[in-house]
Formats: sequence, C-alpha cells, structure tokens
Amino acid sequence: MTVVAAVLREAARRFPERRALVQGGTAFTYAGLDALTDQVAAGFAQRGVRAGDLAALVLPTGPEYVVAYLALARLGAVTTGVGPRYMAAERAKVLTQARPELVIATEELAEGVPSGPELLLCTPAKEAAEVWRDLRTDAIPPVPRVTGVDDPDLPETVVFTSGTTGTPKGALFTSRQIAAITEMDTGGRWGEGGPQLVATGLPHVGFMTKLAGYLKLGATMHLLGRWRAEDALRIVARERIPYIGGVAAQVSLLLRRPEFDTYDFSHVKGLIVGAGPSPAPVVREARERFGAGYSIRYSMTESGGLGTLTAFDAPEEEALHTVGRPRPGTELEIRDPETGAVLTQGEAGQICLRAPSVMAGYWRNPEDTAKALDPDRWLRTGDLGRIGEDGCLRITGRISDMYIRGGYNVFPLEVESVLLAHPSVASVAVTPRPSAVMGEIGVAVVVPRAGTPTPTLEDLREFAGPRLAAYKLPEALRIVDELPLTGMDKIDRKALAARERTAGDI
Repeated sequence: MTVVAAVLREAARRFPERRALVQGGTAFTYAGLDALTDQVAAGFAQRGVRAGDLAALVLPTGPEYVVAYLALARLGAVTTGVGPRYMAAERAKVLTQARPELVIATEELAEGVPSGPELLLCTPAKEAAEVWRDLRTDAIPPVPRVTGVDDPDLPETVVFTSGTTGTPKGALFTSRQIAAITEMDTGGRWGEGGPQLVATGLPHVGFMTKLAGYLKLGATMHLLGRWRAEDALRIVARERIPYIGGVAAQVSLLLRRPEFDTYDFSHVKGLIVGAGPSPAPVVREARERFGAGYSIRYSMTESGGLGTLTAFDAPEEEALHTVGRPRPGTELEIRDPETGAVLTQGEAGQICLRAPSVMAGYWRNPEDTAKALDPDRWLRTGDLGRIGEDGCLRITGRISDMYIRGGYNVFPLEVESVLLAHPSVASVAVTPRPSAVMGEIGVAVVVPRAGTPTPTLEDLREFAGPRLAAYKLPEALRIVDELPLTGMDKIDRKALAARERTAGDI
C-alpha cells in the first residue's frame, strides 16, 4: 500500500465521521471515503490493474478524480493527471510521453487519447451514492506485494510540468518523496486540519503530492468543478476557511469581485500563495482587505511543491519584494548557469534547491533527469535569482524566458515586476517580438485595471524608465481582456511569443 493510501486508512480510523471531501451537495466522511476507495480499488483490480501500472486521469475536478487516485494507490498503481483544460493535441502529447497502461476519461475529454492504452470512460455523478457505481464492487482489493514502508522507492505519482516554456515533463514522486512532503507539511501531527478550498487543479503538484498531508491533518477539502472567484469567495465566507490557498492571479481576481466587501472575512488568518513571486500591489491590497498575513511560497513541480516562503507577518521589504527563505529541510544555493560554481551573497545566478521533497526524476526520461538533477540531487530550477543580506531570495527571471535585444539579455519577469506597480495595470506579461534591427524587442501585453485610464506605451515607458535600463523597456504594447493561460493556469508564454512572431506594428 502506498503512503497516500495508508494515510487515508489511518485517518478513517482516527476521525471516521469528519467530512473529508465536499463538492456542492456531495460529501464524504473519512470512513465513507475509505470504504468507497476499497470498493473502487476492487473494481480496478477486476479490470486487470496491478501494482506498478500507470493510470492517467483525464477527468474534471470532482470526487471521481480523488477516489480514483486513492483507489489506484491502494493497489500500488501509479497515477498521473492530465489537466481537463488541455486541448486534445495537448492531452495527446502528455499521454504519449506518459505511456500509461490505463486512461480514465470522460467522454468529453477522451478526444486526443492515443491508441494503445486501455480506455475507461467515466460519467461524473450528481450525488455521492452514484460515484463510480458501475465500477465499484464489495470484493476485497488485493494487497500489493510491497508497501511504501517496505520499499521507499515505490512510484506513487507522476506530475506533469505546466509546459509554459516547453514540452511538459512528468516528475516522478515515490513513497520516499511523498512521505517527506507529508512530514514537512504536517510536522508529523494528525487531525489539526480544518476546512480548506482546493484552489489548484487536481493534476497539479499542489494536490497530487500533498493529498496525503491533507488527509493526515483531517482537512475537509472543498472542491470546485472549475475555480471561479465568485464561488471561491462564497465558500471561504460560508465555511469560515482560515487559510486561502492559490496563486497570485487568483488572489487578484478575488480582490476585483464587486461583492468582496459584503462578506465577513474576519476568520481568515492568512493567504498561502504559491508558484512564485506575487506582484507587490496584490500583496499589499490583500493584506489590507483580508486583514490577514500573506505568505508567498516559491516552488515548482520538480521540487514537490515546496521551496521557500515568506512569513505571514513579514516586514514590507520581505513580503513585497522577495519569496522568502528556505523551508526547514530545504537547502538553497545560487550557481553560475554556465560553470555551476556557487555564487556569493548578492550575486545573481541559477537557483538550485535540495530537499527530501525533490522529485526522484523525470518519468521515463533519463536525459532530462540528468540535466535537472546533479549527482548530489541538487535541483537546477532554471530560475534566476539572488540572496540578499537579509537571507531572502529574490527572483530575477527564468533562463528559458530570456530574449536578446541588441546584444543585451532581457528577463521578462524583471520588467513585469516593475510594470505591475503602475496604477492602471491589473496584469501584464512581457514577450519578445522579432525585429530586423534589434533582433528582438519587448512587447508588454497588458490587462488594464478596471476604473482607470487605459495605459499607453509612453505611460509605461515613462513609469518604468527610472527603474529599468533603456534596453529593458517595452517597445510595443498590446491591450487584452485577459492573458492566455495553460491548462495548469500559468501564463502561456509560448502562445504569447507565437502571436508576436506573426504580428505587425501595434
């Protein structure tokens, strides 16, 4: 039995009547979820699923996804998720790389599933009693020959990267990493969780590697079929959720809702905002309007969703302009991207992390594994940053996002962090456009802030000029209603760059 399955079994014994999973009018207690997991696991076993098989879940957010993941884990199978917002071609690309033995999909999402693996169609249920009714059986599921305790290198889940700048890769997490992540998230404690809103997509590292921790804490996980700011606010207020999780873009959307000030958020203790840096204006506004702390969590899929963090009560410089310090158990170094030499405090270079949570490697991809992990299991993140005198990490860019204007390197994140402070900018992405003279120039793709004048290119250049070298300033502007996102809700930089490769002058 894998770590996540074993934790569910123990959680069901410790707090059987506590609600574990809620979506709309559908809810499961811990005892009910554990029993249903056994029934579905037995059904999978009758269909031939065995320990070590890889199963891909191509399902919308809902109890079917969670129960399938737990049931497969109970059999010792390996689970990967494919974002339901992917287009058919994107799904096909991920599944071709994963090469699963079984694909579980709704009829709507089955387009793009390649031939080869067995396909099991799933119809999402409208009530708890119907979840996996056609699959589950009362037979006792077989027990895998080895467990996570006996074999810490037993594969548990493969989490695909977002693919914002390249082809998604599957990060493998074994029982060793899942146990470490669970310990780091819970501190070894049982049952101290409360209500929480699952803000990330279920195939995301924030759910796949952390579900065992949520179960150990006895959390009541509220699911949304699709995250919408108005629904999220309502659930946070109604369920009196103490900690709000998500990414900076989601926090920004919460703050922009016109009904925000009609809710009582006095119960909110903090916001936990992952993935990377948050725009300073968003941090400042969220802390003020929620009346709560704001903790930025810098991590990535390959690090197991753990890395650095800012304190909830951090002073303004740390809270607004850094991603904090390494979590306990995590080591951080800044290295020269070319030589690998460790740099000194204040020097900018590639961010490297080492922790028990870091992936075992890329699934069936030893070449890219060797590029990402050195022999001592340091993760080369591909992100650029520096450590200040205060010990906090500041992100300065990403190696793969860099473009070259007139022989000078420009990192979009650095430019975006300045432009986001403009009072008329709600969100922005900087992307390169080919130039016959300069090679490449920067285009600011801007979503204007409601109720403010639409910014002009001159406005933005004048605003950013005192803080950026002239070659870093945008030389074109595109106004949009929203930025394109990948299936994992990150800015789709490939789509932005492709648009500008064929664009004329704006």
